[in-house]
Amino acid sequence: MKALILVGGFGTRLRPLTLSVPKPLVDFANKPMILHQIEALKAIGVNEVVLAINYQPEVMLNFLKEFEAKLGIKITCSQETEPLGTAGPLALARDKLVDDSGEPFFVLNSDVISEYPLKEMIAFHKTHGGEASIMVTKVDEPSKYGVVVMDETTGQVEKFVEKPKLFVGNKINAGIYLLNPSVLDRIELRPTSIEKEVFPNIAAAKKLYAMVLPGFWMDIGQPRDYISGLTLYLDSLRKNSPSKLASGPHIVGNVIVHETADIGEGCLIGPDVAIGPGCVVESGVRLSRCTVMRGVRIKKHSCISSSIIGWHSTVGQWARVENMTILGEDVHVCDEVYSNGGVVLPHKEIKSNIVKPEIVM
Repeated sequence: MKALILVGGFGTRLRPLTLSVPKPLVDFANKPMILHQIEALKAIGVNEVVLAINYQPEVMLNFLKEFEAKLGIKITCSQETEPLGTAGPLALARDKLVDDSGEPFFVLNSDVISEYPLKEMIAFHKTHGGEASIMVTKVDEPSKYGVVVMDETTGQVEKFVEKPKLFVGNKINAGIYLLNPSVLDRIELRPTSIEKEVFPNIAAAKKLYAMVLPGFWMDIGQPRDYISGLTLYLDSLRKNSPSKLASGPHIVGNVIVHETADIGEGCLIGPDVAIGPGCVVESGVRLSRCTVMRGVRIKKHSCISSSIIGWHSTVGQWARVENMTILGEDVHVCDEVYSNGGVVLPHKEIKSNIVKPEIVM
């Protein structure tokens, strides 16, 4: 089987992290976002992944080369010269996706994090015999999204309603699809949307089916959702593989700590924290709801909550970093400095307080 991952654009919503690497390579729970998906695909027997990309393909491919060998999966790129939306890239990658087997292929949005029940999706797809299957997930506020209206028993999709004013349902497209090769005949090579053009056509032909995603789901393409996604992901680890979580007197709730990280005396860490490789957390530090990426040093008695600390940054002694502060790569927060929602671009030194959320160039 094959799979296409829609990597797409510039990752502007996750700047300043995406100023250092393309968005799919930003770490989430101690490994690049896209690796969560590639590993899940490999686990159910996908042997070739095509990345649909229009930005920095060399960086992506060079990085993924080592994983190609490690995971034993072929990873190739299909590069757009102009942005082709969410369906155009499928037409562009047609020759890479279709072979004589006639097998269906997966399509995934690179921002989506979930438990990836791909095996169940294959079984669902075979049972209904339609042309395409999509995953849907239940949300509390459907008015913010495009809602999928479907038959609850068969899963057949009736229609899509974009940002409904009146309640029509609470299931939205989760960005994970399984498509027969015939779907490609419905897509022209031009900028086009799979959600707004292709799927409604398949639904009108009564050949589109939706499966409700078990477990959690989150689009982690922006900082607030990235932190919420980490909470859900760690919660899912607690249920499915608790041995991956850290434990000890200094740990509260769900925390992952890379084996090469060093944590000092008298810290209190958690809930919902990821500490990456090579990090040094000095004594008396308090961390909650945050991600600390590779090579970061957090000095004594500092306190970090609801924030993302980018690669190789330093947080000084007695500093306080909170309220969706995002430090880009190699940012140095001086001792006793307070950051309230500062978004700091790479290679900066912060010597004075950031008292209200702002971007620091």
